[in-house]
Amino acid sequence: MTSGTSNGSMSQTDVVISGVKRMLSSRRLRPGDRLPIEKDLAAELQVSRGSLREGVRALSTMGILETRQGAGTFVTRLEPAALLSAMEFWVGLQDGERANQVHTVRRALETEAAAAAAIRIGEEQLDAAERILERAHAAIHAAPIDHAAAMQCDMEFHRLVAEASANHVLSALIETVSTNTIRGRMWRSIHDNEGLLATHREHLGILEALRRHDVDRARTRMANHLYAVEDYVTAIPESGLEGREADPLGALADSEAVR
Repeated sequence: MTSGTSNGSMSQTDVVISGVKRMLSSRRLRPGDRLPIEKDLAAELQVSRGSLREGVRALSTMGILETRQGAGTFVTRLEPAALLSAMEFWVGLQDGERANQVHTVRRALETEAAAAAAIRIGEEQLDAAERILERAHAAIHAAPIDHAAAMQCDMEFHRLVAEASANHVLSALIETVSTNTIRGRMWRSIHDNEGLLATHREHLGILEALRRHDVDRARTRMANHLYAVEDYVTAIPESGLEGREADPLGALADSEAVR
């Protein structure tokens, strides 16, 4: 059985996915809406009910649909962060040259986020960023250095800047591609105290540019900061990132990677 809108290369599951996508694109279905009952939707898409269930499972895995016991199948809120979960999984698997390419994408996204944040950031967010960096300063100058707290502040600062861009898609993409950099950034935090201090100074410079609402300065300072991080992280030998289970920050990496 085939759909009138499908071609010979499309599987029945693909027909279901395309059909639901078409309903969403035409606004026939909107976030939160319940799908038509199984019998009617299978007939409309000209697929078997078994194929329809397979398609629904695939769309549920993508975060597009959710099945509620006893209530039916519904369109999710279609939030970018949820829909990018599969990409985040893929990003976390990359190494070598592909990992370097991920770093490049992260830099491109975060520099533009910083520029947008310089325009839109408010006093509350600026104050929150300052508090984060104050905590970072305390962690870096503790005896011994509190690497876990310093790394947590690093991630919170970058997340706040991304969110201050007021672009939810951009923020979600940054969160997704940052997954691959966490272990390397942790390694630098533990093994390069001078780098840790340099990172903090760079963060302070970014915050200063944001307070001045200086778009070009915010973009440039974020780019310079990420170039430095990128140069260090890409130079770490793969053997240096092994033995993750012995890494005291491993739990932090896992918790951030699945956000």
